[in-house]
Amino acid sequence: MNKGHIERDRALAQTAKRAAAHRSAAMGRRQWRAAQTRVRLFRCALALISERGLANVTVEDITEAADVGKGTFFNYFPGKDHVLGVMGEIQLGKVREAAAEAARGKQSIRSILRRLARRLAEEPGRSPRLARALISSFLASDDVRGILKRNMNGFRKTIASMVKEGQRRGEIDRRLNKDKVALQFFQTALGTVLLWSLHERPRLAIWIDDNFRNFWKSISGPGKKHER
Repeated sequence: MNKGHIERDRALAQTAKRAAAHRSAAMGRRQWRAAQTRVRLFRCALALISERGLANVTVEDITEAADVGKGTFFNYFPGKDHVLGVMGEIQLGKVREAAAEAARGKQSIRSILRRLARRLAEEPGRSPRLARALISSFLASDDVRGILKRNMNGFRKTIASMVKEGQRRGEIDRRLNKDKVALQFFQTALGTVLLWSLHERPRLAIWIDDNFRNFWKSISGPGKKHER
């Protein structure tokens, strides 16, 4: 192959590489915009559900609030109930971030789980009314319950991995079943939001910290001091 052919092939290879990079960047921008639209629909749906309840909110209401067309909505969700599935995805993402922090080993499992309990309360805890509306929506919709159950499996497995690490470090009682402790953690977090939404006082953060303290006392390893 002569020098001219080599140079031409190199030029073609560089052109193809730049084109691939451009397509990748364009795809990245499209994916980012799609993710932003999906979250905007979710946020608008939450606001409307908080005001009216799930049964009194239509797809048209959501798309009008999000300033997108009805067809755009169905690009992301089969129906209005499925919008609430985003809540499970957000919560599962927070759990996975906590698990990654636990794997790095720089913080105690207690501090990671305590912070996670607070973070899990952020979305439903925006207002007592929203928390009540979300809980009633979960109870009323088979589709929403199905989505949440699927996310719950990932939730429990990931929490259980952190519990196992806590047992390895001696922070959590090794005699306890890690899967049952993971479920107990979830029940503590969800139950706390439910009770707070009914009473509305004191602040949710106080409810979370008090109930987490009791949860930790019930699972901590023998001889471990209980932090206040």
